[in-house]
Amino acid sequence: MRSHLLNDLTAEHYRRSVTEGVERVAAKLATTERPFTGVTADALAPVIDRIDLDRPLHDTTAVLDELEDVYLRDAVYFHHPRYLAHLNCPVVIPAVLGEAVLSAVNSSLDTWDQSAGGTLIERKLVDWTTARIGLGEAADGVFTSGGTQSNLQALLLAREESKTDSAAKLRIFASEASHFSVQKSAKLLGLGQDAVVCVPVGQDRRMQTVALARELERCVSDGLVPMAVVATAGTTDFGSIDPLPEIAELCEQYGTWMHVDAAYGCGLLASLKHRDRIAGIERADSVTVDYHKSFFQPVSSSALLVRDAATLRHATYHAEYLNPRRTIAERIPNQVDKSLQTTRRFDALKLWMTLRTMGADGIGQLFDEVCDLAAEGWRLLAADPRFDVVVEPSLSTLVFRYIPAAVTDPAEIDRANLYARKALFASGDAVVAGTKVGARHYLKFTLLNPETTTADIAAVLALIAGHAEQYLGESLDRAS
Repeated sequence: MRSHLLNDLTAEHYRRSVTEGVERVAAKLATTERPFTGVTADALAPVIDRIDLDRPLHDTTAVLDELEDVYLRDAVYFHHPRYLAHLNCPVVIPAVLGEAVLSAVNSSLDTWDQSAGGTLIERKLVDWTTARIGLGEAADGVFTSGGTQSNLQALLLAREESKTDSAAKLRIFASEASHFSVQKSAKLLGLGQDAVVCVPVGQDRRMQTVALARELERCVSDGLVPMAVVATAGTTDFGSIDPLPEIAELCEQYGTWMHVDAAYGCGLLASLKHRDRIAGIERADSVTVDYHKSFFQPVSSSALLVRDAATLRHATYHAEYLNPRRTIAERIPNQVDKSLQTTRRFDALKLWMTLRTMGADGIGQLFDEVCDLAAEGWRLLAADPRFDVVVEPSLSTLVFRYIPAAVTDPAEIDRANLYARKALFASGDAVVAGTKVGARHYLKFTLLNPETTTADIAAVLALIAGHAEQYLGESLDRAS
């Protein structure tokens, strides 16, 4: 079994095995005609259930053949231009190369003696990102597994910086369109169910700062502590960007931590055309970025950035076997001192390889393309009487629903849209997402693929309309 360990004796075996795997994936990418096959869980589960994990195949080719049946054939392929559903981007080749390197070397980014140059590369990328944001010379940060972890750590720091002995008095303010991880973080941090105050949004799906000011004033009047305001730069459902400068003013007025969840909107940091849409982000105390959303990186690649490096001490714990206190005086750079994780992948390498190959402008150009595509898609939807589109996009998301000419019952329209999404997914011709606006069901395009065209958008809209009309026709037949 030692022949499977990666070392100096098995380098050639490693080369052959990885090459064979890459060739399989490349072949799938080159021949995939639809983003999904339409396979159901009921159909695929028995195939996987029949596999006896206690009886290995002992052959890489045989394992890859099996993988074709249980995964590769029926995977959802984000690179396809008609995958329009969630915040999943196609990935750039330099980042995939970085993934291959970091997996093989397998550095752990918790301590210097497990990573060496990896630590310095991550720190350089943190500095690069804080400079792009404009957080100042005292800024710092750390890579994380994703936006949920970044938001959790940001709110942990905000809680510790609030300097109150009563956690029950702490309040977090976030818009009603913010990410669910705000509520989840409050629960994990031991705050009460009432800790998160949902601030209304306007028709543009941005936080209403008048309402925020009112809630902050009420909080203080009630003897409570405004711990943090979470401003979102790219909501999951709408891609909307909260009014960051106005929120920053209110946070300064009330002495409240300002966190910007830019997991989605961070691509604007590299934008050549639309950087001004996140003006005010430089005033944040902390910022979440997900490179694996709008920097075209493989999952996972995310970071939490902070204005004041000293606040990261709230995540520090010294263990004699790992990062004893003496290493501080010895100026040994241990990233575990800043992180909620201990063992941690060298995910920063993917972004490093991307920047060194494509440059920031290359990333920004790709993100600008999908933002401009969304604007074209919005104009297409707004001019089409078959659809109701909710809001003009700030980033690359379109929320809409099919409105039949002859049906006025909102519940029946809901069912038609739900059916259309399900039928489209089952066909494999395209993948779209869904959400609710108020009490009504809507569909959602999340455009993160520069290869998607307006022709693709128009074709998918036609498919949606066709499926919805089929449902309504069958519904009328049943009713009669």
